[in-house]
Amino acid sequence: MSTGKVWLVGAGPGDAGLFTIKGMETLQQAEVVVYDSLVGQEILSRIPESARCINVGKRASHHTMPQEQINQVLVEEAKKGHRVVRLKGGDPFVFGRGGEEVELLVKEQIPFEVVPGVTSCTGVPAYAGIPVTHRDCASSFHVITGHAQRDGEIRIDFPSLARLGGTLVFLMGLARLGWIAKGLLDAGMKKDTPAAVVENGTTAKQRKVISVLSDIEEKAKEEDIQKPAIIIVG
Repeated sequence: MSTGKVWLVGAGPGDAGLFTIKGMETLQQAEVVVYDSLVGQEILSRIPESARCINVGKRASHHTMPQEQINQVLVEEAKKGHRVVRLKGGDPFVFGRGGEEVELLVKEQIPFEVVPGVTSCTGVPAYAGIPVTHRDCASSFHVITGHAQRDGEIRIDFPSLARLGGTLVFLMGLARLGWIAKGLLDAGMKKDTPAAVVENGTTAKQRKVISVLSDIEEKAKEEDIQKPAIIIVG
């Protein structure tokens, strides 16, 4: 049997209306779908009944399948001759581990294609009415992950971020919200810098808290903001 192909498809931040036409067309041709926990149920419902689904969802402290094993699944299914869709929330190459998956596909000489998705970095703030750039306020925006590196360490250069003067978007950082706020304040960012946390962005369950950097953690706790959520500062 000839080798199949893998498509890395970004499903967007939640709202099925933000799923791209190309992403939908690719999904409808899939024979195997390897999907994450952040993919919305409405999008999952569009998977063909004939396709075999493999849930490899990852949440903080709970991984259905380690990343290295996910990489191997993509290779193994493609080598069986299948059309494999790796369906990810947001965009595959924005903290989506897509680069790691592609590295192994290249090594194993598996044909692949990347279908970009709307990233939560911009999509979620937009749905919350927060522009990440504004001519009068911010001429740049910067995306930072709140997750640890391979060695378990979290390395964020707070002094550099505090000097940028742009909008800061922290993904997967809710559990470390207080640590992030303190790091920025200690680095010299003003206490009254606008800050927001948006939960379940772009979905019907979206909630947001808008405050200032010095008390954003307290406000988020008062509103019982839960994951998934992104943090916006600036």
